[in-house]
Amino acid sequence: MYVVTGATGNVGTPLVAALTEAGAEVRAVSRNAARWRADLADPESLRPVVAGAEAFFLLVSGAGAHLDGPAIVDVVKAGGVRRVVLLSSQAAGTRPDAASHAPLREWERTVRESGMDWTVLRPGGFMSNTFAWAEPVRAHRAVAAPFGDVGLPLVDPADIAGVAAAALRDPAHAGRVYELTGPELSTPRQRAAEIARMLGEPVTFTEQTPEEAREQMLTFMPAPVADGTLRILGSPIPAELRISPDVERVLGRPARGFADWLDRNGHAFR
Repeated sequence: MYVVTGATGNVGTPLVAALTEAGAEVRAVSRNAARWRADLADPESLRPVVAGAEAFFLLVSGAGAHLDGPAIVDVVKAGGVRRVVLLSSQAAGTRPDAASHAPLREWERTVRESGMDWTVLRPGGFMSNTFAWAEPVRAHRAVAAPFGDVGLPLVDPADIAGVAAAALRDPAHAGRVYELTGPELSTPRQRAAEIARMLGEPVTFTEQTPEEAREQMLTFMPAPVADGTLRILGSPIPAELRISPDVERVLGRPARGFADWLDRNGHAFR
């Protein structure tokens, strides 16, 4: 039996589906779940959720700086869990000293030292972040983003979920750190053009200043995370431009590109 935190999110939803389709028993956990309700901010709320579980998928919001990692891991381990899969970030490896991602480095250390088998997933930027454009595209056929011509190898959350499902089910993935990217570099301007092609209508792209983008980001993320994200978006280092083979190594097929993600999610922009 597998426990999935963040089960209603962009990674958790396809992860629960992948495990269920494989015939696994899943406890889909969120703060508002009808049955398996828990809050990582209250580690004790996890005890009934993890009791008797084999493996645990750990997703922390906002880099997890506000959470008590050792207390959470102690509760999970006490429930009999043998494997933990942590969703970290590519930047935890590429920018280990950055304040924006230092908490995730600490989470990685915590799961490594837990005594359980562990796997760490380090995805780059999510294709699903493009959902932030859905409302302005529907309303005005317009989008805005900073650094319009800087490309990054964004990853499909469904591919992250596929790798997570494999790591949860197969102990052969224990002790591995997987860097997860898409198969190509994708710029904001290119993604706006892809949406326009899908709609069959023009979509206006406006390049924001970094200051404008930061002000917008601060409405939903802490300042250190916003600042760190902007540095990656505007000035990626070579390691952040690398196309990782890890999705294909684990899943036996190439990582999905943005066009594939848009084919499955284009309804959000119509």
